[in-house]
Amino acid sequence: MSQKFQVSGMSCAHCVTAVQNAIQAVDPKAQVTVDLETGHVDVMSHQPRQDILLAIENAGYKAE
Repeated sequence: MSQKFQVSGMSCAHCVTAVQNAIQAVDPKAQVTVDLETGHVDVMSHQPRQDILLAIENAGYKAE
């Protein structure tokens, strides 16, 4: 299922990788697309939205 998030606090390629890795730690098969400029993160995953939000926040970013 496709899920969209708005993530703030990302400022570089390392941040993008950190968010991708956090999401894939919850779901290794997740397809993650991050747009650094806008902060949009698109995730194809069957994991609950709350689990993905928590993973992003535990990586140090604010997600909605």
